[in-house]
Amino acid sequence: MVRTLLAIRSGLVRGALAHLLAVEDDIEVVGETDGPDGFEATLRAVCPDVAVTDVDTVPPERWFSDDPAAGVTRLLVLVEQRRAARLRPLFTAHHQRIGFLSHDVAPDRIVAGVRQLAGGLVVLDPDLVVAALEGGDNPLTPREQEVLDVAAEGLPVRDIAVKLALSAGTVRNHLSRIMAKTRARTRLEAVRIARESGWI
Repeated sequence: MVRTLLAIRSGLVRGALAHLLAVEDDIEVVGETDGPDGFEATLRAVCPDVAVTDVDTVPPERWFSDDPAAGVTRLLVLVEQRRAARLRPLFTAHHQRIGFLSHDVAPDRIVAGVRQLAGGLVVLDPDLVVAALEGGDNPLTPREQEVLDVAAEGLPVRDIAVKLALSAGTVRNHLSRIMAKTRARTRLEAVRIARESGWI
C-alpha cells in the first residue's frame, strides 16, 4: 500500500485528487493539507511514502524536512510548463526523490506517477524537460523567487516580511537585488519579467 499525502492549496483540486487515488487498491491517502506549514506538520505526523504537491502550495526550499521523524518521502510535484525553467536544477539534483509532472496531465498519469515514485523509478514529464531546456537560466535565488512570488500579490514590504518571517530590511534588500537582476524599474515590472521568463 502506497501511503500518500496531498499538499495542494486548492480544495477542489485536492478533493479531486483524493477521490482519484482513493479508488486505487494499492494507494491510501493518509493526509491532506493546503500550505507549507501544514505540509511539514502532516509529513511528520503520517510519514507518507509519496507526497503530491505543487510549487504554489509548498515552495521548493520547504520540500524536504530536516527532521528525521518525517522519514524519507518522495515528492510528486505538479508544475506549470512556464515555470519549468525555475525547477531545472532540481531535475538533476533530486531526481531519485522528486518526480515532476505537468499540471495538465491526464489523471491516470498522476496515479502512475505515485506508483512509480514509490517503486523508486524516475518520474519526469517530457514536456517539462523541453520547457526547462528552452527557458533561460534563472538568475533569482530560491529565496528571491519566494519574495517575488509574495510581492506579486501586491503586498507592502511589511506584509511580505510578516508572511515570510523576514525583517522588512531583508525584504527590501531582496527586492533591490531582484530589480537589479531583472533590470526592472518597478516591482510590477520585475514580476512581469520573471513570470514571462518562467522564473516564478
